[in-house]
Amino acid sequence: MSEDEQLGRQHPDVLAKDRARSPSILLSNHGDAAGSKLDVPGTILVATGLFSLVNGFSHAETHDWGSPLTWGFLIAGGLLLAAFAWWQNRAEHPLLPLRILLDRNRAASFLAVLIAGAGMFGVFLFLTYYLQLNLGFSPTKTGVAFLPMVGALMVMAQLGTTVLLPRIGSKAVIPLGFAVATAGMAWLTGIGVGSHYLSAVLPQLVVIGLGLGLVIPPAMQLATGGVAAEDARVASATVNAMQQVGGSIGTALLNTLAASAATDYLAGRDATGKLVRAHATIESYTTAFDRRTRTPFLNSLRRV
Repeated sequence: MSEDEQLGRQHPDVLAKDRARSPSILLSNHGDAAGSKLDVPGTILVATGLFSLVNGFSHAETHDWGSPLTWGFLIAGGLLLAAFAWWQNRAEHPLLPLRILLDRNRAASFLAVLIAGAGMFGVFLFLTYYLQLNLGFSPTKTGVAFLPMVGALMVMAQLGTTVLLPRIGSKAVIPLGFAVATAGMAWLTGIGVGSHYLSAVLPQLVVIGLGLGLVIPPAMQLATGGVAAEDARVASATVNAMQQVGGSIGTALLNTLAASAATDYLAGRDATGKLVRAHATIESYTTAFDRRTRTPFLNSLRRV
């Protein structure tokens, strides 16, 4: 028996006073999750629906947008997600209670996180290709090259939530962040075969990081703020899921657009030439960064 246990038996009044003065609080299990059950039909519907959408976009990359299988997957994905929404109104324990989406600000924040996730994962994917295949970076050096973007995101996230958000509100901060991030991605369309990281990639990454720092934290705060206590966990899980879904669907779609752009560039050219293939990859990257790269202004930024 330990010394504390012996003291407790000999002087129970002292032990009771110590417990009363203790800052720790023992929380009882209210069993709020004990009666909840997994929404198996809803899980199957949303999982298969998202799988069909991602697979449809990916299939368009390897085949064609006119392929019946491509549109079959896309239509099936849309129908399955519609069935998921229908089922959530009837399920006893819905996976995503639709009342969470009735607040338009919260629904808009979910959409903002989805779009930001698609853009962020797209930048990571295609810039990784560019840095390693075109600039010859190693995997470790490529990871380090993204750190300025992460640092800018962290700094702006703090400034945005503590300075800008209380003054001008999320309805102004989030669109401002999207505008800044879009400008950074449009700036990335100036990369070329002979570009350098310090001049053609680093400043753009910082701008994108600043923009995403004004989008993601305020959107997440808006998505989970003011929600009912019983829906807090669902709202938090939904906003995280939106970021992952945006990354999955966005990457699949951008891959398709990039592959189509490379194929169009190679049409009528000597595809066996090393320089031609390098230019084709640049065309695919810039198309993924911003579909508007074909405007005269952004074309003037190209080095190719």
